[in-house]
Amino acid sequence: MENIVWIFLLTIGASFVQRTTGFGFGIFIMSALPFLMPSYAEATTLSGLLALTTSTIAAWKYRKLVTWKRLLPILTVFFLISTIAICLLAKTDDHTLRIILGFVLISVSLYFSFFSRRIRFGTSLPYQIGAGTASGLMGGFFGMHGPPAVLYFISSESDKEHYMAMVQTYFVITNAMMTIVRASNGFLTKTVCIDYVFCLGA
Repeated sequence: MENIVWIFLLTIGASFVQRTTGFGFGIFIMSALPFLMPSYAEATTLSGLLALTTSTIAAWKYRKLVTWKRLLPILTVFFLISTIAICLLAKTDDHTLRIILGFVLISVSLYFSFFSRRIRFGTSLPYQIGAGTASGLMGGFFGMHGPPAVLYFISSESDKEHYMAMVQTYFVITNAMMTIVRASNGFLTKTVCIDYVFCLGA
């Protein structure tokens, strides 16, 4: 019960970050969730389900502003890469994954603190493939696939409303994709479902 309370509080914080900046749910919640769930894989599954829920509200609000021709290429690459990563996740021990997650969290923090304003991404197909690949790896292994996609959509969209439409729709579809793949790998357990229902209020 104590863990559920902590997960509930983490979800509140992650939801606030997501709705304020348009991303960051997975980055925030995965900093502690792997230590509160029975396994690392279950933590990524719960994170994805909760992120899917928070993004659905914003995606529906901005649905008419989505430009599918810029969204479909990055989605296609993401699906292929994240599926491979999730399947590999089942063969990797939790301790190793937590160590790698720590390095990834530190790297993402350093990037957004010192380098994000200096580096600009293009919007051509190579950039879409690159963003989809990086996002797929981070999503499949760590449940936080937002940063690469955000960098791409910030560059490709003309204003805040179009950015929110694209990035939130991306999160809805990608989290739904990963949830299906995770469920097929046995990660969608009873514990995940109970925690998800409990955290809907958050």
